[in-house]
Amino acid sequence: MNADVVRSRQRPAAPVRLFGERISFRIRWRPLVVGLLLLVLCLAALVLAASVGDYRVPLGDAARAIVGEGSPMAELFVTRRRLPRALTALAVGAALGVAGAIFQTLTRNPLGSPDIIGFGQGAAAGAVTVLLVLGGGTAEATVGAFLGGLTTAAVVYLLALRGGAQGYLLVLVGIGVSAMLVAYNNFLVSRAELSDAKLATMWVVGSLYERRWPEAALMGAALAVLLPAALALQRTLSMLEVGDELAGGLGVRVSRVRLAALGVAVALTAVATACAGPVAFVALVAPQVARRLTRSTGPGMLPAAAMGGLLLLVGDVVAQRLTAPVELPVGVVTGAIGGVYLAWLLLREWRSGRG
Repeated sequence: MNADVVRSRQRPAAPVRLFGERISFRIRWRPLVVGLLLLVLCLAALVLAASVGDYRVPLGDAARAIVGEGSPMAELFVTRRRLPRALTALAVGAALGVAGAIFQTLTRNPLGSPDIIGFGQGAAAGAVTVLLVLGGGTAEATVGAFLGGLTTAAVVYLLALRGGAQGYLLVLVGIGVSAMLVAYNNFLVSRAELSDAKLATMWVVGSLYERRWPEAALMGAALAVLLPAALALQRTLSMLEVGDELAGGLGVRVSRVRLAALGVAVALTAVATACAGPVAFVALVAPQVARRLTRSTGPGMLPAAAMGGLLLLVGDVVAQRLTAPVELPVGVVTGAIGGVYLAWLLLREWRSGRG
């Protein structure tokens, strides 16, 4: 595939001119409309998440409580309990969506997401080790999850580096490392006391249970730093999709860009996993669905972020109410959704290969 082919696949953007000809830029309307629609759906899901629960708050009261104008009872349930959890879900989903978009672009593979490659399981291994081996608490487990994700990313990258750290090598090495980490996590959980195993399982599966303002603030700060960095790399990453040789010929420093993008994606994954555990398949599904909706080439990070936030927030609402009053970990719900999507994706690839 060459640059001319890539350009021919992109829909022309509509020119917009302001003040005569002095200011001119182009807008791709479909991604813009899809992005705004996803943003509206995220806001609606946020109000819904603040409303539903054992004590139901009417949607209007929930919306007023979010902006600080609700009744004392509504503010008790919404502001102190449900809103920080919902905001954490949105931020974690957005981080995973952007990380998935970066990984899928780097590997040029729809299966190239952090959970498939094993970074999520690495973060879970760090948290479980702190809880069950070192005897730490939840705060220490959060630090362990962050360090575990970074360590796993470094191991996968170094193992794949001998082959040039190409996309398919990252996926293959990551799948192997992920399998070993799953076995390690299961081994530790199986040997733990029941109470400790129950807490550790939440880190292995992924959960937003009892997430409060500290987690929401951490995710907000992480996105404030890492999302602009990801957006700054978006245009250069799009050029990598034509292949390393052609991108290098166009002036892209391929190794430096790949390493920088990998660092941003790993940091996003590590922080998200430190706050919610290895939530399955959001990083895989969100970028793919967003790209199909926008019909655009390139990473499409903002639509992927909005789609990731929407998927995780809706999944968390379902996890809370599906078996109420018993709450499911959100990773169970996203895993079920992602498993169906993955089966469809593999079937589609198999059919296209036969054709």
